[in-house]
Amino acid sequence: MMTSSSTLQESSTLSGVSWGAIFAGAAAAAALSLVLVLLGFGLGFSAVSPWADSGISAKGLGISTIVWLAFTQIVAAGLGGYIAGRLRVKWANMHGDEVYFRDTAHGFLAWAVATLVTATLVVGSVSSIVGGGVQAGASVVSGAASGLTQAAGNSANGDDFGYYVDSLFRDDRPAAASDDAVHGVVARIFARTLGNDGQLAAQDRAYLAQLISQRTNLSQADAERRVDQVYGDARKALEDAKLKAKQAADTASKIAAVTSLWTFVALLLGAFFASFAATFGGRRRDAVVYLETIR
Repeated sequence: MMTSSSTLQESSTLSGVSWGAIFAGAAAAAALSLVLVLLGFGLGFSAVSPWADSGISAKGLGISTIVWLAFTQIVAAGLGGYIAGRLRVKWANMHGDEVYFRDTAHGFLAWAVATLVTATLVVGSVSSIVGGGVQAGASVVSGAASGLTQAAGNSANGDDFGYYVDSLFRDDRPAAASDDAVHGVVARIFARTLGNDGQLAAQDRAYLAQLISQRTNLSQADAERRVDQVYGDARKALEDAKLKAKQAADTASKIAAVTSLWTFVALLLGAFFASFAATFGGRRRDAVVYLETIR
């Protein structure tokens, strides 16, 4: 065995883990990550425009966000790993492979502590943003289906049995009713039909045509054709709204999945560069004097 005298400066009984150096590197990495994330937010907000066909596109914003996240991990984790390796206690009488392993472990631990601290501070906000986007899409889907029902309920002053109450007082004779009252009746019929199977019942169709004929001087046949046309348009509009809402929810779900995958890749890059930088910092600390075995 051949040992350099410089490696005997410290006792070999010291702990193999320098937690002070690890926490120092983690603090530096977490602080730099926060600074770079805030800088990224500022650059992102300055590139986004509320006007259509202006500013960066959604795809461009997503790509730039992923690139910036990877850059943040590489720089911050690299700095934290270097500090952890440079500040750790110098080991005496240690084989080169063991020094390399311990330096790598110090860098990895510094990255892990920094990641846990950062996650504790910001993961709640990120989860609420992503989850809120998915929940908003789902809410739009259910809201599109119940929107007309809510409108009918408002016109009925919150009476859930408004449709059945209206049925009790249907009359073939012309009725002197206000426009608001007639509109409320029609809205409740549409809401109940769209909320069920979507097929307008024959008696409801005839009654709506009667109301229209009384108030527009159209014949019963023309009024029924108008009912079919308007109800068909309303049904198509509701189906289109539900389709768009589902597409928006699917898009939000895919974005969340892609973001999670690339965040995973960025964290792996951070772990690698933290470990690598720690070995470099450790070699600078020890002047790279290894204990070698002569065979």
